Amino acid sequence: MTQVIVIRHGRTEWNRVERFRGRADLELDEVGIKQAEATAERVAEWAVEAVYCSPLKRTMATAGIIASRLGLQAKPLPGIIDIDYGEWQGLSPEEARAKDSSMYDGWLKTPHMTRFPGGESLDEIRQRASSAVGGLVKQHPDGVIALVSHKMVCHVLILHFLGLDNSHFWQIGQDVCAVNFFETDGSYSYTRLINDTCHLRRLGLI
Repeated sequence: MTQVIVIRHGRTEWNRVERFRGRADLELDEVGIKQAEATAERVAEWAVEAVYCSPLKRTMATAGIIASRLGLQAKPLPGIIDIDYGEWQGLSPEEARAKDSSMYDGWLKTPHMTRFPGGESLDEIRQRASSAVGGLVKQHPDGVIALVSHKMVCHVLILHFLGLDNSHFWQIGQDVCAVNFFETDGSYSYTRLINDTCHLRRLGLI
């Protein structure tokens, strides 16, 4: 079984004020850097042999801090890049509701049926992300790997490992720099941790 640690990146300004981030290439803020450092100490408890990440700055920075603590280098993995929000990128929730209240309500009630205008759906994210992870499981049989990605991607990967469809999207919690841990052989998965933030809470970073 391959052990897969799925990690959400640290805080950015658009996490603090809450905007639809998507492919916007945001930097970690000061708190986000501290969160990544705390997460690195947490992940160092496992014998991680490789660290992979979305190619955006916030995930690259988070993964770089974690990989450095482990004596490794983070490797970009395009398949786990954040969702493409299309026309919604950069909007606040209030602005998105004002732009299209029907679609916004649909996103909250039936996320699995929503496709962002000019962007992606949850099914499209899940297909590319699960395919990318499946390839890594074959590369690292019986190994431990860490993946640093984004809230949307972490949500759908968690559902993938749990064997649940995307209609359960809002039943998953995923805080910044949360750690999730799974064991999988590519077809069967076992869940050990979901949305673990103890490493942040004891330092007052969340």
